[in-house]
Amino acid sequence: METFLYILLGIVALVIFLAAIAPKSYNVFRTVEIDKPKNEVFEYLRFLEKQREWSPWEKRDPNMEHKFTGTDGEVGAISYWNGNKEVGEGEQEITKIVESERIEGELRFFKPWKSTSDCYLDVDQAGEGKTKVTWGFSGKNKFPMSIMMLFMSMDKMVGKDFEEGLGSLKEKLEG
Repeated sequence: METFLYILLGIVALVIFLAAIAPKSYNVFRTVEIDKPKNEVFEYLRFLEKQREWSPWEKRDPNMEHKFTGTDGEVGAISYWNGNKEVGEGEQEITKIVESERIEGELRFFKPWKSTSDCYLDVDQAGEGKTKVTWGFSGKNKFPMSIMMLFMSMDKMVGKDFEEGLGSLKEKLEG
């Protein structure tokens, strides 16, 4: 019985230690330069429905269900999706627009697990007729997910998807 208590105390101490050193937040982003004027790129990006044209997740499930509510391109617009195991189920809402500079949103995932993240698209001048687009998302790692993030990298899990999506965006807008 005494040995069992020591083992149990050791496990509890290990969990507390891991929770203390685990990353409490994440911020994943990627950037691309597009040969188009800033205002033209921004006007394209502000619409949630346009994301279907360049999103890497659309390629993973071209049959996913979509619903749009609100006025697309304005604060309060929501894009809902429900797809296969690779894309899951969730919604994205535009929460803030800084005209010609930034679009902020909230990503709410329902499946395969519930989570909420902030997402953004930054648009900056990158020279004459060129635009730098930064696409990213950030959030908090809650216990026990925070411990899992000691062994997994959100950047490695999602970064390549962002690169693929921005590559498709560049191709779409320059093509």
